[in-house]
This record gives sequence, C-alpha cells and structure tokens, in this order.
Amino acid sequence: MISTDRRKQFGAYLAGLRHHAGRSQRQLAALLCAAFGTESITRNEVSRWERGGRVPEVWLPGLAHVLGVPPHELEQAAAYARGARTTLPGVTATLADLVPDGDVLKALKAPGGRRIGITAVDELAARVHGLRLADDVLSGGDLIAPAFRELRSVVRLFRESDHSEDTRRQLLVQIGELGQIAGWIASDGGRGKDAERAYRLGISAARQAGDNTLVANLAGSLGYHLSNTGREREGLELARAAVAEAGPDAPAPARALFLDRVAWACTRVGEVQPALRALGEAHEALAGSTGPAAPTWAYWVSREELEIMDARVFTELRRPLRAVPLLRDVLGRYDATHLREMALYRSWLAVALADANEPEQAAEEGRRVVDAAGGMSSERTVERARVVLRRLREHEDVPEVREVLADHGHLLLA
Repeated sequence: MISTDRRKQFGAYLAGLRHHAGRSQRQLAALLCAAFGTESITRNEVSRWERGGRVPEVWLPGLAHVLGVPPHELEQAAAYARGARTTLPGVTATLADLVPDGDVLKALKAPGGRRIGITAVDELAARVHGLRLADDVLSGGDLIAPAFRELRSVVRLFRESDHSEDTRRQLLVQIGELGQIAGWIASDGGRGKDAERAYRLGISAARQAGDNTLVANLAGSLGYHLSNTGREREGLELARAAVAEAGPDAPAPARALFLDRVAWACTRVGEVQPALRALGEAHEALAGSTGPAAPTWAYWVSREELEIMDARVFTELRRPLRAVPLLRDVLGRYDATHLREMALYRSWLAVALADANEPEQAAEEGRRVVDAAGGMSSERTVERARVVLRRLREHEDVPEVREVLADHGHLLLA
C-alpha cells in the first residue's frame, strides 16, 4: 500500500513545481488536456494529485513537459510516492537522514580541520535570515529542500572545523536559529516529525550556546507545533516553560511573542481566562521600552501580529463581534505579498463571519482561502481551508455557501 504521507509529500512537491511555473491548477489542467488531446483532466483532478489523493501515473510525461522538469526527476518523485527506497528530488526523505541519532553537535576534532572565524559565522547568519525572509513569501513545500541542506551543512561545519570558543558559541547560535526556521518550514510543509527533530536540535544548540531567549523561542515554536497537531497539553507546558526560560528581562518583542503562544496554547485546551490574560500581557510586554535589543529573528513581531493572535483567540472562543473588526482592520493593512499569512488570517475571518451569522460574507472569504490554498504547498493553509469548509457546512442552505461547497467540498474527502 502506498504511504499516505509519501503521497502528500509528492503532492506538495508537485504543487511547488506548478507554483514555480506560474500556473494555476486550472491552467495546468488545460495545458495537460491540450498536450494529450483529452478533456478528462480537470482542476479538481490536479487538486487531488496535490493533496496526495492520487499519483498521476499516466500523465507524468506531460507534466514533466508542461512544468519544465526532467522526466526522470518527476518519475523519481512518483517512485518515492509509490514507496520505493528513494527520495524526493532535491529533498532528503526525513530530517533523520540529515541529523542522525546521537550527539550530532559533538565536534569531531579531526586533525587539520579547516579553521573558521567570525566571518564565516556572519555569512551563515545572513543565509539563515534569508530563509526567514523567503518564508514570508513562499510556502513550506518550496523551502524544505534548501532549509534541510543548510542544516546539514552547518552541522557538518560545526563538527569538522576548528574554531575559537567565541566562534563555537556563535555557530551554535546559528544552528539554533536554523533549527527554528527549518522546523517552522517543515511543519508548514506537512512534515511534523521533521519539524520536531529540527526544533529539538535547535534547543540543544541554543542551550550549549547559553542563549536563553533563543532556547525559549525554540521551545515555544515546538509548543505551538504540538498545540496544533493534537498534543495540546504538551504544547501548553512548553509555551509556559518558554516564558519562564526567557524571564522578565527578555527583549520586549520576544517576550510578547512567547506570551502570545501561551495565549494560543491555553485556547487550544479551553483555558479561557488564562488565554485572555496572556493576550493582555503580550501587549504590555511589546509596549515596554526598556530591556535589551530584539534579536534578528523577532523582526516580524508587531502590534498588528499581536492583534491577529487576539482575533484568532476570539474566533476560537466563538466571540466573533470582537474578532471580525480586528481581522478586517489588520488585513486591510497587511503586506499582500505574504500570501500564506493572508490566506491563514482570512480563514479565521471566514469562521468568525460564519459565527456572526453572516454566511454570505463567510462564503466569500472562504472561497479566497480555498483558492489560495490550491496555489501553494502549505499544509497549514490546506488544513485551514478544510476548517472553513466544515464550518460553512452549517450554513449550506445559503446559496453562496452551497456554491463554495459544490466547487470545493471534495477537499473534505482528503
């Protein structure tokens, strides 16, 4: 039997190829129909491939031609989806292959190892931050390969090179930061086990570097991942531990971020008052003008992002009158190039509108979410599209809702 996880990974890979080719699912279907002289390939069929519901065996040559991919590469990807002992092209099968068991951060102390200094660390830091910025505009499926390659490279560099104690600490910090962004990317790409491994590797590196704020960021990131993947209690414990690890003197944006994650984790386990209290504390923390400078990785933390979390919590707690105005206000000012975040935040707006008994507006937002999810290799966005569709089912007597469900209800069968 073909592994469902492998089919989904193949689907994310295929979606990434289509995205880079600048084609919508509908356009790809039309091009394949033209190439094969058929009318049997529909947008829904392309969507089914990208969700991992089916491997497009007979259409592989046409797909390779239309997407500009070497046929052998696409066949290798299909073989991986069938369960063959191979990997997706350009993507290591699991993070375990890159970060094997044992103390991977133990230096090998090989005789004659290359001596590296702070310049090499600065170059690495620039590449790590480049991955963060790329994640603002691309999806997890697009970035898994470069993130994993970079992680393997820096771990090898750390183990095999010769360096001073200060350079060693800075290398460990970069491994920690890379573990965080690689974990986030893997989670978005639907590879939860790899995400957890990356976060735990990063925690180990950050601890050895003595960077408590970075440890807290990684622990909070892992907690957020667990809160969203069925391990809510573990997620809450980690979120609270992150706040304690960072302490009251952490940089204001970092402390605000950690408190926001506590609010979300509390919401996921149904602790309403602690969730609302943590939201307030996050805003207070961000408003603080004292404390050390914010780390580079906290560049995106802002009042608008805190308001988005406020609205998400209000939506989960079925308080749409508080959620809808916040979401509309922030989305009206949000960077439109951040397609994934726009889609994710619209998903909460759609649910909040449905809760506010505004099904027509909910359907309009829901369609935007589903259309966006079909154009990116983000498992987070696809899952949020399913959440919206399930919520819309409660209003399927409304014509606008029925139309959305007729067009996209198949996503609920995946």
